[in-house]
Amino acid sequence: MNPSGHIAIVTGGGSGLGEATARALAAKGARVAILDIGMDRAEAVAADIGGIAVKCDVSSAQSGEAAVADVAKRLGEPRILVNCAGIAIGIKTLSKDGPHPLDAYRKVVEVNLIGTFNMIRLVADRTQNLDPMESGERGVIINTASVAAYDGQIGQAAYASSKGGIVGMTLPVARDLARSGIRVVTIAPGIFKTPMLMGMPQEVQDSLGASVPFPSRLGEPSEYGALAVHVIENQMLNGETIRLDGAIRMAPR
Repeated sequence: MNPSGHIAIVTGGGSGLGEATARALAAKGARVAILDIGMDRAEAVAADIGGIAVKCDVSSAQSGEAAVADVAKRLGEPRILVNCAGIAIGIKTLSKDGPHPLDAYRKVVEVNLIGTFNMIRLVADRTQNLDPMESGERGVIINTASVAAYDGQIGQAAYASSKGGIVGMTLPVARDLARSGIRVVTIAPGIFKTPMLMGMPQEVQDSLGASVPFPSRLGEPSEYGALAVHVIENQMLNGETIRLDGAIRMAPR
């Protein structure tokens, strides 16, 4: 699918990988709606790319429904969804403070995994009603997992679980939506220059970058955005999770 002229929703599009993807899609001519919790940054990015910003808690059915309906009313029905909204915590299963707080685990799963599926189901429900293009395709959905889905580190039980769930649902959801002409692909990034990582000391950033086999550096969000655009443009990509990680395999800590 050529993104030009089509409506794209990017969750978590106010910063990091989501922002880079929103900018990449806008550069390709897509009309982009940024869904985020933090509206100040989302509105700034939207204004810069000629899109719109909509407040949305992806883990809430009601918030997701309202946001998607708002996008459809203001821009039109979406053919593209890129799920980048997510949170991360670092808590061991057992620590000196006791067992992992269950509410903290639940929150990560609700935002990362349930939030991803929530947006998939809501956008797919609208996209399935659009006229198919010449190729028979109606839409493309891209999810964001992480190499933690495969190489979860100490303290990443919640995060790795949520991202592993995204990897696990990619194929069955792609199969579910195949009859509607909607492709589903997941990207599992390695260590990227996201706001969370950029808040770390420079020596820590340098050490993390050096741990990547090649290229030995942190990933640029624009590289994620470029892959997302390629997935949209390449119709044979479907039901797969693509590691975007410079061949890194994470150590236990």
